[in-house]
Amino acid sequence: MPSLAGKTLFITGASRGIGLAIALRVARDGANIAVAAKTTEPDPRLPGTIHTAVEQINAAGGHGLACLCDVRFEDQIHSAVQRTVETFGGIDILINNASALFLAGTLDTPAKRFDLIHAINVRGTFLASQACLPHLSRAANPHILNLAPPLNLEARWFAPHLAYSLSKFGMSLCVLGMAEEFRSAGIAVNALWPRTAIATAAVRNLLGGDDSVRRCRKPEIVADAAYAILTRPSRECTGHFFLDEDVLRDSGVSDLSSYAIGPTAELLPDFFV
Repeated sequence: MPSLAGKTLFITGASRGIGLAIALRVARDGANIAVAAKTTEPDPRLPGTIHTAVEQINAAGGHGLACLCDVRFEDQIHSAVQRTVETFGGIDILINNASALFLAGTLDTPAKRFDLIHAINVRGTFLASQACLPHLSRAANPHILNLAPPLNLEARWFAPHLAYSLSKFGMSLCVLGMAEEFRSAGIAVNALWPRTAIATAAVRNLLGGDDSVRRCRKPEIVADAAYAILTRPSRECTGHFFLDEDVLRDSGVSDLSSYAIGPTAELLPDFFV
């Protein structure tokens, strides 16, 4: 069976939510995981820090490294990447998971908020990829995986929250371009997106609270799908825009009920699908 034992992953935004779930999944193989995130002190609204994430990773069988990294700042990205390489000897996989959510129309989007979500979602993804690529080029089975939606350019996904949609599709366009740019080098670049809403702090705090959470799936469904992608040969799997449940079904998983928060609740569809 494919395994990520001994592989080194650099995961942005891995202190909680989907990023942490991916980290814990690969930790079970004994992987090395750099937790590149900016939360160092507990926040009652956003549970989890880079340090608590590392504790969980180590307990799950992996080897965690806490890297203070706000992806808005290029120097922090390069410092975290360099520390990862010095600690583990290289980087095999980059997960661009860090993302900011802001749902408002054009007239209700301040320039400061527009700049924030683009600095994290698009610029952060681009710069983290740029910093990791020299190390990925030396890896045996290198992957970049962006938590980004399929390129569905329907007006209904832009009109209600144009700024946010631009930023997330910017991450998707990074997949489109980099997959082709680095195809000959054997570096896989793919996107992964959930078909349904996922139970994260963002859903609880911004999208309807506990009632919405009950209609979500657990982050583990995305983590299991990511694992299935990352264990594929990089030269045979690049330029794809995957949906989590499709990946799992292709891997032979027919029953997804265990991922539901509320077993009988109607699932909320996610944006962009």
